[in-house]
Amino acid sequence: MTVDCDALVVGAGPAGLMAAEAMARAGRTVLIAEARPSAARKFLMAGKSGLNLTKDEPLATFLPPYAEAAKALRPALAAFGPAEVQQWARDLGQPVFTGSSGRVFPKAMKASPLLRAWLARLRGLGVRLETRWRWTEWTDAFVFDTPGGACRVAPRTAVLACGGASWARLGSDGAWAGLMGNVPLAPFQPANMGFAVNWSAHMARHFGTPVKNVGLRAGPTTLRGEFVISRDGVEGGGIYALSRPLREGAQLTLDLAPDLSLDAIRARLARPRGKTSLANHLRKTLRLDPVKQALLMEFARPLPDDIAPLVKALPAPLIGPRPMDQAISTAGGIRLDALDDQLMIRARPGIFAAGEMLDWEAPTGGYLLTACLATGLWAGRHAAHWH
Repeated sequence: MTVDCDALVVGAGPAGLMAAEAMARAGRTVLIAEARPSAARKFLMAGKSGLNLTKDEPLATFLPPYAEAAKALRPALAAFGPAEVQQWARDLGQPVFTGSSGRVFPKAMKASPLLRAWLARLRGLGVRLETRWRWTEWTDAFVFDTPGGACRVAPRTAVLACGGASWARLGSDGAWAGLMGNVPLAPFQPANMGFAVNWSAHMARHFGTPVKNVGLRAGPTTLRGEFVISRDGVEGGGIYALSRPLREGAQLTLDLAPDLSLDAIRARLARPRGKTSLANHLRKTLRLDPVKQALLMEFARPLPDDIAPLVKALPAPLIGPRPMDQAISTAGGIRLDALDDQLMIRARPGIFAAGEMLDWEAPTGGYLLTACLATGLWAGRHAAHWH
């Protein structure tokens, strides 16, 4: 079966849906091909924890977390940044609020109402969504394995928005990389992921426990945050924010008492202890809770006489990142220098790319979703004018 197609989008995640809407609004007839049984499954999964849409901050502050990719992403983010994301959600009937950290969420605190409204709007624009269409070949046309058999699609223009290589069960399996031919790719790597730790049996009682109000350092990067002790290691926001330097081999160092100086810690620990146990002494003088004490014992036993430096800078030995399929996002994909400033693939004129399949990474906190939406819109707008 061969389908003559005006504008094709491969992938029905946020980037793909945004590209489809941009092209439909420009008058193109759009077909979306999605491998999974329904659209935006990873988006819906993110919504289960509140759906952090963006971060309410000016572009000059918003761009640096994208590191070396910031220059390439800047035009798309300047056109559709935090303010535009918020208005987009409101236009879909989903009011938003900004938390104390600047993170923006829909008041419904889930993705499903927003997605339902978005898909309805796309249907109203004439966008056709086909599910269970898995992309299998790419020569002069796109070939899909569909419920009705193999389907060959020859679009006049297309936007690829196939996602990265994490959460394969939700659709982002990275299999598209094997179809890219001479398009330059960077290898996939996990991003925003947990790290494995070889815990002793004594730590089992703390599995699932959050470690709050702690300083974390990896290489030159320091931050205040929290993380969670898991059976497999450490995970959570504080770890995810440092995932890139940790992945690249930096040592994780923990400050268990970030509000106290080294001298203040020494002075407090020097108070007479009497018959009080070390655990109670640490709790009374430094207010170290049981999980912080457990980390100190786990990573620094046998404790030296002067433990203050360890409280302030405790080395945490990590084995390595958790498997890529467990990562929130991935680095790697289509190299940014393989694209022009419109996000068109230089080696394939008329074919554009967007979202997580591009080689960029950013921390959680609204940066990931905003860049997916922005690059999808940017690619879609330019694809709409390709003839």
